[in-house]
Amino acid sequence: MKLESIQVPVKNRVLADYWSPNTAIHEFFEYEYNDKSFEMRAKYLEQRAGDQKELTAIIRQFMEPLGLSDKTNEHLQQLEQGAVAVVGGQQAGVLTGPLYSVHKAISVITLAKEQSEKLQRAVVPIFWIAGEDHDLEEINHTFTMRDTDIKKRAYGERSRRKTMASTTNLNKEAMTQLINTIIKDFGETAHTERLFNQLLVALNESETFTDFFARLMNTLFKDEGLLMIDAADVKFRQYERNHFVQLIHHSKEIARLVTEKEAALDRAGYGKPILATEDAANLFYVKDGERFLLERRQHQFVNLAANIKLSQEELLTMAQQHPENLSNNVVTRPLMQEMTIPVLAFVGGPGELAYWATLKDAFAVLGLQMPIFAPRLNITIITRHVDQLLREYHLTVEDIWNGKAIALKEQFIAEVQDAEAKRQILDMQQLLLEKYATLERYFAEQQISLDKILEKNKENHVRQFEYLQQKVEQTVLSKHETTIRKFMTLQNELYPNDGFQERSYNPYQYINEFGPTLIEEMLKKTYNIGNHHYFLYL
Repeated sequence: MKLESIQVPVKNRVLADYWSPNTAIHEFFEYEYNDKSFEMRAKYLEQRAGDQKELTAIIRQFMEPLGLSDKTNEHLQQLEQGAVAVVGGQQAGVLTGPLYSVHKAISVITLAKEQSEKLQRAVVPIFWIAGEDHDLEEINHTFTMRDTDIKKRAYGERSRRKTMASTTNLNKEAMTQLINTIIKDFGETAHTERLFNQLLVALNESETFTDFFARLMNTLFKDEGLLMIDAADVKFRQYERNHFVQLIHHSKEIARLVTEKEAALDRAGYGKPILATEDAANLFYVKDGERFLLERRQHQFVNLAANIKLSQEELLTMAQQHPENLSNNVVTRPLMQEMTIPVLAFVGGPGELAYWATLKDAFAVLGLQMPIFAPRLNITIITRHVDQLLREYHLTVEDIWNGKAIALKEQFIAEVQDAEAKRQILDMQQLLLEKYATLERYFAEQQISLDKILEKNKENHVRQFEYLQQKVEQTVLSKHETTIRKFMTLQNELYPNDGFQERSYNPYQYINEFGPTLIEEMLKKTYNIGNHHYFLYL
């Protein structure tokens, strides 16, 4: 396994400017990303240090059913004794969701190790599972490659209700069918049977999307001691009750400040990532298992579509007595993380970076300070077969990203097409159309009314010529299928769905090829968070 790093032009302007000095985006963050900032942030957390025993107990209780490794226990002990944390998170996707979920976890672990050494203090990695999210259509599928085609493989069960991932029970038969289909798409290797059995064992020990996700993530990262917490965990919700009270009391100010900050962000040329409004409560209410976004209307917190109307007093009572009925959104989730966890740095993707840029004043109104934002690592995995194809055609991964594989495929097809056969078919078609034109003139002169029949016959003949043309093309292409498949393999392995690999495929596609130690081997490599892209050659 080999690791390379290259500089890649960043298309996302917020991220590009974040890595550039003296750009407007830095006004929207508390810290720039450098060693001095980490030292300052660590000192800030020391001044605010509190008892972390309850938080540690909640994380331990959540993780115990998953299996605690020695390293996990070590990190739990450090957290209990006052360690700070690098935090990152993601929704509970099928088979861990897209590869960037794994890349986030690797980023969190890497940064925690790096800062623990630099600061000479314990820094633990924590993965925040967004189990409170209810957009199941966003997490119920993955993409695979079958031969050279990209396939979207989705969990068959659908629900019209807005239930959270952590409370949505899995239909194990439907999920087993999905896993079976995905594994077949991967193709048989020496590792396939073991991988399939491991996935089924994890599934059978799980009840919900979050359970399944957490078990898989723990299997992949337990040797690194990655701590995990489910945002929708009932014990964690109870731990958050007083923080929900603060969010409710400051709801109006938070909404106003975020709206104003987003307008400033837009004026600076970065757009409006969350479309904030001053009426937003920035909290969800969980009713009969479903999650509904609240707004503030006439001194009430409401969701009119769900017929929810709560006074501030009722919402405050709920926060104290039944905090499991409340849930955060993109605005309040970072605030809640800051209130519950000693966050040294938060690891996120470009989308998260954009909406975090609206939150600095919201942190301040709660007497908080925005932590350091650490953009996650960007990694593309290159299999041996893909590496061979790149070498064969003297291409780079960047060439594929820039459309070179598709261009070469189209050029190749144009070159191998039987031009003479096409010309003869077109000549025949033209002769026939000329004969039809002659016949049309004759019928007109003789006043024979067969226009519709003549037109229909002409259309039928034209379709037959088109069919013949297609068959000639198919025959030619089938003779050169091997070469065409090579170009499509490069495109769909390295730039599927016109995006980075990490946004489409799940890690098990590569575990199936490399073996069960893939993540372990990946974590042996040295990474640095920064403005670059890593290529990992299997």
